[in-house]
Amino acid sequence: MAARRIDLDPRVKRTMIAVGAAETVVKIIALIDLIRRRPEAVRGNKIAWATAITTVNSAGLVPLLYFLIGRRPPGQPS
Repeated sequence: MAARRIDLDPRVKRTMIAVGAAETVVKIIALIDLIRRRPEAVRGNKIAWATAITTVNSAGLVPLLYFLIGRRPPGQPS
């Protein structure tokens, strides 16, 4: 049986590429920020955050969660 090929609409292809590129950029920014922070400036384990940011296919949700709840504000006690 021959494999069927399904061609996507060019607009759908462009949208998928744009979303994928945006997710990649957000993940890279989150990882750079995580690497530069001291461990006490991060809520939780840095390795766990790095693993979640890189492996969970979340359309940018995990990196956004890191920015919202994973980082401690400057001067906040551990």
